[in-house]
Amino acid sequence: MKIVCAIDSMKGSMTSMEAGHAAAAGILRVFSDADVHIVPLADGGEGTTDALLEGLGGTRETLNVTGPYGRVAAADYGRLSDGCTAVMEMAAAAGLVLVREEEKNPSEATTYGVGEMIRDAAAKGCRDFIIGIGGSATNDGGMGMLKALGYRFYDRDGAALGNGAKELGKAARIDATGVFAELAECHFKIACDVTNPLCGKNGATYVFGRQKGVSESEMEAMDRDMASFAQVSAAFLGRDVSKVPGTGAAGGMGFAFLAYLGAELVPGIELILDVVGMEETVRDCDIVITGEGMLDFQTAMGKAPVGVAKLAKKYGKTVLAFAGGVTKEADVCNDAGIDAFFPIVRGVSTLAEAMETDRAKANMADSVEQVFRLIRQTGCREKGV
Repeated sequence: MKIVCAIDSMKGSMTSMEAGHAAAAGILRVFSDADVHIVPLADGGEGTTDALLEGLGGTRETLNVTGPYGRVAAADYGRLSDGCTAVMEMAAAAGLVLVREEEKNPSEATTYGVGEMIRDAAAKGCRDFIIGIGGSATNDGGMGMLKALGYRFYDRDGAALGNGAKELGKAARIDATGVFAELAECHFKIACDVTNPLCGKNGATYVFGRQKGVSESEMEAMDRDMASFAQVSAAFLGRDVSKVPGTGAAGGMGFAFLAYLGAELVPGIELILDVVGMEETVRDCDIVITGEGMLDFQTAMGKAPVGVAKLAKKYGKTVLAFAGGVTKEADVCNDAGIDAFFPIVRGVSTLAEAMETDRAKANMADSVEQVFRLIRQTGCREKGV
Protein backbone atom coordinates (compact mmCIF):
# COMPACT_ATOMS: atom_id res chain seq x y z
CA MET A 1 0.00 0.00 0.00
CA LYS A 2 1.36 3.40 -1.00
CA ILE A 3 0.08 6.40 0.93
CA VAL A 4 0.93 10.05 0.37
CA CYS A 5 0.76 12.48 3.31
CA ALA A 6 0.58 16.13 2.30
CA ILE A 7 -0.73 18.16 5.23
CA ASP A 8 -0.58 21.94 5.55
CA SER A 9 1.06 23.35 8.67
CA MET A 10 -1.10 23.70 11.73
CA LYS A 11 0.24 27.08 12.75
CA GLY A 12 1.48 27.27 16.31
CA SER A 13 1.21 23.51 16.62
CA MET A 14 2.85 21.40 13.88
CA THR A 15 4.80 22.18 10.76
CA SER A 16 3.73 20.52 7.53
CA MET A 17 6.39 17.86 7.85
CA GLU A 18 5.71 17.26 11.54
CA ALA A 19 2.03 16.68 10.76
CA GLY A 20 2.97 14.35 7.91
CA HIS A 21 5.34 12.30 10.06
CA ALA A 22 2.73 12.05 12.82
CA ALA A 23 0.14 10.78 10.32
CA ALA A 24 2.68 8.30 8.97
CA ALA A 25 3.30 6.98 12.49
CA GLY A 26 -0.42 6.21 12.86
CA ILE A 27 -0.54 4.45 9.48
CA LEU A 28 2.49 2.28 10.23
CA ARG A 29 0.95 1.05 13.48
CA VAL A 30 -1.68 -0.64 11.32
CA PHE A 31 0.13 -1.36 8.06
CA SER A 32 3.74 -1.84 9.06
CA ASP A 33 4.79 -2.50 5.47
CA ALA A 34 3.06 0.57 4.01
CA ASP A 35 5.05 2.79 1.66
CA VAL A 36 4.36 6.24 3.12
CA HIS A 37 5.53 9.34 1.26
CA ILE A 38 5.56 12.59 3.23
CA VAL A 39 5.35 15.68 1.04
CA PRO A 40 5.71 19.28 2.30
CA LEU A 41 2.61 21.37 1.72
CA ALA A 42 1.99 25.13 1.67
CA ASP A 43 -0.11 27.53 -0.37
CA GLY A 44 2.51 30.10 -1.29
CA GLY A 45 1.77 32.31 1.71
CA GLU A 46 3.22 32.44 5.19
CA GLY A 47 5.14 29.28 6.02
CA THR A 48 6.00 28.36 2.43
CA THR A 49 9.73 28.88 2.87
CA ASP A 50 9.77 26.82 6.05
CA ALA A 51 7.75 23.98 4.52
CA LEU A 52 9.88 23.65 1.40
CA LEU A 53 13.16 23.91 3.29
CA GLU A 54 12.08 21.27 5.79
CA GLY A 55 10.65 18.96 3.16
CA LEU A 56 13.10 19.38 0.29
CA GLY A 57 16.25 20.37 2.13
CA GLY A 58 18.38 23.44 1.76
CA THR A 59 19.76 26.35 3.72
CA ARG A 60 18.16 29.37 5.30
CA GLU A 61 19.71 32.67 4.31
CA THR A 62 19.33 35.80 6.44
CA LEU A 63 20.30 39.30 5.43
CA ASN A 64 19.54 42.85 6.46
CA VAL A 65 17.29 44.60 3.96
CA THR A 66 15.43 47.86 3.65
CA GLY A 67 12.05 47.41 5.33
CA PRO A 68 8.84 48.99 4.00
CA TYR A 69 9.47 52.25 5.86
CA GLY A 70 13.24 52.38 5.55
CA ARG A 71 14.15 50.65 8.79
CA VAL A 72 16.60 47.79 8.55
CA ALA A 73 14.81 44.43 8.67
CA ALA A 74 16.33 40.95 9.00
CA ALA A 75 14.77 38.95 6.17
CA ASP A 76 14.95 35.19 5.65
CA TYR A 77 14.66 33.21 2.45
CA GLY A 78 15.46 29.63 1.52
CA ARG A 79 18.01 28.23 -0.89
CA LEU A 80 16.95 24.71 -1.80
CA SER A 81 19.34 21.79 -1.90
CA ASP A 82 19.73 22.01 -5.69
CA GLY A 83 21.73 25.16 -5.05
CA CYS A 84 19.99 27.21 -7.73
CA THR A 85 16.41 27.61 -6.44
CA ALA A 86 15.44 30.36 -4.01
CA VAL A 87 12.17 30.36 -2.08
CA MET A 88 11.01 33.72 -0.75
CA GLU A 89 8.07 35.40 0.88
CA MET A 90 7.68 39.05 -0.06
CA ALA A 91 6.32 39.76 3.42
CA ALA A 92 9.75 39.03 4.92
CA ALA A 93 11.00 42.32 3.47
CA ALA A 94 7.87 44.38 2.72
CA GLY A 95 5.05 42.85 4.71
CA LEU A 96 2.40 44.20 7.04
CA VAL A 97 4.03 42.09 9.76
CA LEU A 98 6.88 44.61 9.77
CA VAL A 99 4.61 47.64 10.18
CA ARG A 100 3.08 49.20 13.26
CA GLU A 101 -0.60 49.99 12.88
CA GLU A 102 -0.11 53.70 13.51
CA GLU A 103 2.55 54.08 10.80
CA LYS A 104 0.67 52.56 7.87
CA ASN A 105 1.21 54.86 4.92
CA PRO A 106 1.61 53.17 1.52
CA SER A 107 2.42 56.53 -0.04
CA GLU A 108 5.84 56.04 1.54
CA ALA A 109 6.14 52.22 1.77
CA THR A 110 8.65 50.54 -0.52
CA THR A 111 9.37 47.06 -1.87
CA TYR A 112 13.09 47.82 -2.13
CA GLY A 113 13.97 45.05 0.34
CA VAL A 114 12.42 42.40 -1.90
CA GLY A 115 14.84 43.36 -4.66
CA GLU A 116 17.69 43.16 -2.17
CA MET A 117 16.71 39.58 -1.33
CA ILE A 118 16.63 38.67 -5.02
CA ARG A 119 20.06 40.20 -5.65
CA ASP A 120 21.51 38.36 -2.68
CA ALA A 121 20.15 35.01 -3.89
CA ALA A 122 21.35 35.63 -7.44
CA ALA A 123 24.82 36.47 -6.15
CA LYS A 124 24.82 33.09 -4.39
CA GLY A 125 24.02 31.24 -7.60
CA CYS A 126 20.24 31.07 -7.60
CA ARG A 127 18.56 31.41 -10.98
CA ASP A 128 15.12 29.95 -10.26
CA PHE A 129 12.89 31.88 -7.88
CA ILE A 130 9.67 30.85 -6.15
CA ILE A 131 8.16 33.91 -4.48
CA GLY A 132 4.96 34.31 -2.48
CA ILE A 133 3.62 37.86 -2.60
CA GLY A 134 0.90 37.81 0.05
CA GLY A 135 0.70 40.11 3.07
CA SER A 136 2.30 43.18 1.53
CA ALA A 137 2.35 46.59 3.20
CA THR A 138 3.07 48.39 -0.07
CA ASN A 139 1.32 49.89 -3.08
CA ASP A 140 4.32 51.03 -5.10
CA GLY A 141 3.75 48.93 -8.22
CA GLY A 142 6.98 47.08 -7.50
CA MET A 143 9.04 50.18 -8.26
CA GLY A 144 11.10 49.78 -5.09
CA MET A 145 12.01 46.21 -5.93
CA LEU A 146 12.94 47.22 -9.48
CA LYS A 147 15.18 50.01 -8.18
CA ALA A 148 17.05 47.49 -6.02
CA LEU A 149 17.55 45.35 -9.14
CA GLY A 150 19.15 48.26 -10.98
CA TYR A 151 16.30 50.01 -12.79
CA ARG A 152 16.26 53.79 -12.50
CA PHE A 153 13.15 55.97 -12.64
CA TYR A 154 13.16 59.71 -13.33
CA ASP A 155 10.64 62.52 -13.44
CA ARG A 156 10.17 64.95 -16.34
CA ASP A 157 13.00 67.13 -15.04
CA GLY A 158 15.43 64.23 -14.84
CA ALA A 159 15.37 63.92 -11.07
CA ALA A 160 15.57 60.40 -9.63
CA LEU A 161 12.38 59.23 -7.96
CA GLY A 162 12.12 58.36 -4.31
CA ASN A 163 10.15 55.59 -2.62
CA GLY A 164 6.50 54.74 -2.26
CA ALA A 165 3.26 55.13 -4.17
CA LYS A 166 3.59 58.92 -4.08
CA GLU A 167 6.34 58.63 -6.73
CA LEU A 168 4.45 56.55 -9.29
CA GLY A 169 2.67 59.42 -10.99
CA LYS A 170 5.96 61.29 -11.42
CA ALA A 171 7.63 58.59 -13.51
CA ALA A 172 8.51 59.86 -16.99
CA ARG A 173 11.71 58.04 -17.96
CA ILE A 174 13.10 54.59 -17.18
CA ASP A 175 16.73 53.50 -17.48
CA ALA A 176 17.72 49.81 -17.38
CA THR A 177 21.46 50.22 -17.95
CA GLY A 178 22.18 49.61 -14.26
CA VAL A 179 20.32 46.30 -14.04
CA PHE A 180 22.70 43.60 -12.80
CA ALA A 181 23.69 41.20 -15.55
CA GLU A 182 22.65 37.96 -13.85
CA LEU A 183 19.00 39.05 -13.75
CA ALA A 184 18.60 38.06 -17.41
CA GLU A 185 19.38 34.46 -16.41
CA CYS A 186 16.79 34.36 -13.63
CA HIS A 187 13.36 32.77 -13.88
CA PHE A 188 10.51 33.70 -11.56
CA LYS A 189 7.40 31.81 -10.52
CA ILE A 190 5.10 33.90 -8.37
CA ALA A 191 2.50 32.42 -6.04
CA CYS A 192 -0.47 34.65 -6.77
CA ASP A 193 -4.00 33.76 -5.68
CA VAL A 194 -5.82 36.92 -6.76
CA THR A 195 -7.05 37.80 -10.22
CA ASN A 196 -7.28 41.57 -9.87
CA PRO A 197 -5.87 43.82 -12.61
CA LEU A 198 -3.44 46.56 -11.68
CA CYS A 199 -5.80 49.54 -11.83
CA GLY A 200 -9.44 50.49 -11.58
CA LYS A 201 -12.19 49.66 -9.09
CA ASN A 202 -11.05 46.03 -9.01
CA GLY A 203 -7.37 46.89 -8.93
CA ALA A 204 -4.61 46.99 -6.35
CA THR A 205 -5.49 50.28 -4.70
CA TYR A 206 -9.26 50.06 -4.42
CA VAL A 207 -9.43 46.40 -3.38
CA PHE A 208 -6.40 46.01 -1.12
CA GLY A 209 -5.47 49.57 -0.19
CA ARG A 210 -7.60 49.90 2.93
CA GLN A 211 -5.79 47.21 4.85
CA LYS A 212 -2.51 48.98 4.12
CA GLY A 213 -3.71 52.37 5.27
CA VAL A 214 -5.04 54.01 2.10
CA SER A 215 -7.93 56.36 2.97
CA GLU A 216 -11.01 56.74 0.80
CA SER A 217 -9.96 60.25 -0.16
CA GLU A 218 -6.56 59.01 -1.40
CA MET A 219 -7.71 56.12 -3.55
CA GLU A 220 -8.63 57.91 -6.75
CA ALA A 221 -5.34 59.81 -7.00
CA MET A 222 -3.26 56.78 -6.01
CA ASP A 223 -4.99 54.60 -8.58
CA ARG A 224 -4.48 57.28 -11.23
CA ASP A 225 -0.77 57.44 -10.39
CA MET A 226 -0.54 53.65 -10.67
CA ALA A 227 -2.14 53.83 -14.12
CA SER A 228 0.34 56.51 -15.15
CA PHE A 229 3.24 54.30 -14.03
CA ALA A 230 1.77 51.43 -16.04
CA GLN A 231 1.58 53.61 -19.17
CA VAL A 232 5.18 54.77 -18.83
CA SER A 233 6.26 51.18 -18.23
CA ALA A 234 4.34 49.99 -21.30
CA ALA A 235 6.05 52.59 -23.49
CA PHE A 236 9.45 51.52 -22.16
CA LEU A 237 8.85 47.76 -22.34
CA GLY A 238 6.81 47.70 -25.55
CA ARG A 239 3.81 45.94 -24.03
CA ASP A 240 1.02 46.68 -21.58
CA VAL A 241 0.18 43.91 -19.10
CA SER A 242 -1.69 46.03 -16.56
CA LYS A 243 -5.03 44.37 -17.33
CA VAL A 244 -3.70 40.82 -16.93
CA PRO A 245 -5.34 39.05 -13.96
CA GLY A 246 -3.03 39.05 -10.95
CA THR A 247 -1.09 42.20 -11.81
CA GLY A 248 -2.92 43.98 -8.98
CA ALA A 249 -1.61 41.52 -6.40
CA ALA A 250 0.50 42.88 -3.53
CA GLY A 251 0.15 46.53 -4.45
CA GLY A 252 1.23 45.95 -8.02
CA MET A 253 4.04 43.48 -7.40
CA GLY A 254 2.29 41.06 -9.73
CA PHE A 255 2.59 43.75 -12.42
CA ALA A 256 6.29 44.38 -11.80
CA PHE A 257 7.17 40.69 -11.86
CA LEU A 258 5.18 40.02 -15.03
CA ALA A 259 6.05 43.17 -16.97
CA TYR A 260 9.69 43.66 -16.06
CA LEU A 261 10.91 40.17 -15.09
CA GLY A 262 8.79 37.96 -17.35
CA ALA A 263 7.51 35.99 -14.38
CA GLU A 264 4.76 33.38 -14.31
CA LEU A 265 1.84 34.20 -11.99
CA VAL A 266 0.54 30.89 -10.65
CA PRO A 267 -2.06 30.04 -7.98
CA GLY A 268 -0.06 29.31 -4.84
CA ILE A 269 -1.14 25.74 -4.21
CA GLU A 270 -0.63 24.78 -7.88
CA LEU A 271 2.88 26.20 -7.78
CA ILE A 272 3.85 24.38 -4.59
CA LEU A 273 2.38 21.06 -5.74
CA ASP A 274 4.43 21.37 -8.91
CA VAL A 275 7.63 22.19 -7.00
CA VAL A 276 7.28 19.14 -4.72
CA GLY A 277 6.39 16.84 -7.63
CA MET A 278 3.02 15.96 -6.15
CA GLU A 279 1.40 14.77 -9.38
CA GLU A 280 4.03 12.12 -10.01
CA THR A 281 3.84 11.03 -6.37
CA VAL A 282 0.06 10.54 -6.26
CA ARG A 283 -0.21 8.95 -9.69
CA ASP A 284 0.38 5.41 -8.40
CA CYS A 285 -0.63 5.72 -4.74
CA ASP A 286 -3.64 4.20 -2.99
CA ILE A 287 -4.66 6.86 -0.48
CA VAL A 288 -3.87 10.56 -0.08
CA ILE A 289 -3.84 12.14 3.38
CA THR A 290 -4.16 15.91 3.68
CA GLY A 291 -5.39 18.47 6.21
CA GLU A 292 -4.81 21.77 7.98
CA GLY A 293 -5.38 23.47 11.31
CA MET A 294 -9.07 24.27 10.78
CA LEU A 295 -11.20 22.65 8.12
CA ASP A 296 -14.12 24.93 7.21
CA PHE A 297 -16.01 26.40 4.25
CA GLN A 298 -12.95 28.46 3.29
CA THR A 299 -10.98 25.26 2.76
CA ALA A 300 -13.16 24.48 -0.23
CA MET A 301 -12.36 27.88 -1.75
CA GLY A 302 -8.96 26.85 -3.01
CA LYS A 303 -6.91 26.31 0.14
CA ALA A 304 -4.11 23.78 0.23
CA PRO A 305 -6.02 20.59 1.22
CA VAL A 306 -8.52 21.05 -1.62
CA GLY A 307 -5.66 21.69 -4.04
CA VAL A 308 -4.26 18.32 -3.01
CA ALA A 309 -7.69 16.71 -3.33
CA LYS A 310 -8.28 18.04 -6.83
CA LEU A 311 -4.97 16.67 -8.03
CA ALA A 312 -5.61 13.33 -6.36
CA LYS A 313 -9.06 13.05 -7.94
CA LYS A 314 -7.47 13.51 -11.35
CA TYR A 315 -6.21 9.97 -10.78
CA GLY A 316 -9.25 8.68 -8.89
CA LYS A 317 -7.55 8.47 -5.49
CA THR A 318 -9.25 8.29 -2.09
CA VAL A 319 -8.61 11.49 -0.12
CA LEU A 320 -8.82 11.69 3.67
CA ALA A 321 -8.31 14.90 5.64
CA PHE A 322 -7.32 15.38 9.27
CA ALA A 323 -7.59 18.76 10.98
CA GLY A 324 -7.10 20.33 14.36
CA GLY A 325 -10.70 21.46 14.21
CA VAL A 326 -13.69 21.00 11.93
CA THR A 327 -16.62 23.39 11.57
CA LYS A 328 -20.21 22.51 10.68
CA GLU A 329 -19.77 24.12 7.25
CA ALA A 330 -16.80 21.89 6.43
CA ASP A 331 -19.11 19.45 4.66
CA VAL A 332 -18.59 21.50 1.49
CA CYS A 333 -15.12 19.96 1.42
CA ASN A 334 -16.71 16.64 0.49
CA ASP A 335 -17.96 18.21 -2.73
CA ALA A 336 -14.46 19.57 -3.35
CA GLY A 337 -12.78 16.17 -3.47
CA ILE A 338 -12.18 15.25 0.17
CA ASP A 339 -13.92 11.91 0.68
CA ALA A 340 -13.96 12.08 4.48
CA PHE A 341 -12.48 14.33 7.14
CA PHE A 342 -11.76 13.91 10.83
CA PRO A 343 -10.88 16.24 13.72
CA ILE A 344 -7.85 15.03 15.67
CA VAL A 345 -8.64 16.55 19.09
CA ARG A 346 -9.54 13.54 21.18
CA GLY A 347 -10.85 15.01 24.41
CA VAL A 348 -11.88 18.15 26.23
CA SER A 349 -8.96 20.55 26.36
CA THR A 350 -8.15 24.21 26.11
CA LEU A 351 -6.98 25.60 22.78
CA ALA A 352 -3.52 26.09 24.22
CA GLU A 353 -3.39 22.46 25.34
CA ALA A 354 -4.63 21.16 21.99
CA MET A 355 -1.94 23.16 20.19
CA GLU A 356 0.96 21.83 22.23
CA THR A 357 3.20 20.23 19.63
CA ASP A 358 3.72 16.90 21.38
CA ARG A 359 0.02 16.55 22.11
CA ALA A 360 -0.93 17.53 18.56
CA LYS A 361 1.45 14.94 17.13
CA ALA A 362 0.03 12.26 19.39
CA ASN A 363 -3.53 13.24 18.51
CA MET A 364 -2.73 13.09 14.81
CA ALA A 365 -1.08 9.69 15.04
CA ASP A 366 -3.86 8.24 17.20
CA SER A 367 -6.64 9.56 14.97
CA VAL A 368 -5.01 8.33 11.77
CA GLU A 369 -4.38 4.95 13.36
CA GLN A 370 -8.08 4.45 14.12
CA VAL A 371 -9.15 5.37 10.59
CA PHE A 372 -6.64 2.94 9.10
CA ARG A 373 -7.80 0.20 11.46
CA LEU A 374 -11.22 0.63 9.86
CA ILE A 375 -9.66 0.53 6.40
CA ARG A 376 -7.93 -2.73 7.26
CA GLN A 377 -11.08 -4.21 8.78
CA THR A 378 -13.26 -3.42 5.78
CA GLY A 379 -10.78 -4.96 3.39
CA CYS A 380 -9.99 -1.79 1.51
CA ARG A 381 -6.40 -2.86 1.15
CA GLU A 382 -7.26 -5.95 -0.89
CA LYS A 383 -9.67 -3.95 -3.04
CA GLY A 384 -6.98 -1.41 -3.92
CA VAL A 385 -8.88 1.25 -1.95
